[in-house]
Amino acid sequence: MRGAMSTVAILNMGGQEVLGIVPIHKAITMIHRGVARVHTPSGNGTFGPYLIPAAVELIKYIFAKWKYDPGNKRYSKKAVMERDFFLCGYCKGKATTVDHIIPKCDGGGSSWLNVVAACQRCNQKKGGRTPESAGMKLKVVPHKP
Repeated sequence: MRGAMSTVAILNMGGQEVLGIVPIHKAITMIHRGVARVHTPSGNGTFGPYLIPAAVELIKYIFAKWKYDPGNKRYSKKAVMERDFFLCGYCKGKATTVDHIIPKCDGGGSSWLNVVAACQRCNQKKGGRTPESAGMKLKVVPHKP
């Protein structure tokens, strides 16, 4: 399958509207599960018994939780910055980075509840310490959006 298209358009029932774009493996899984069929083949051969699709058409209703559920937002530095409105969790200045409340060196992980947006100055001042040991007060409560 090397050289084949890496993404596939998902069309509504009837094939008139593009609902989204998914990786090719997800499209093949949808075809195999019987919720979609090849609408437009890519012309790059087959994947097992299936034509490699450029677009698939839904033939059964599916709910794409990943697309419609805002509570299912994935953790990332960008997502943390957006959650915190690009404001530092310590001084409320313009944030340019993120800070681990419990430092990674102390076993704190990268998660919604342990990371806040931070400006460079506050992040450097805090360093590899907790806010309390650095003499800083966290002005926000981290949460999962």
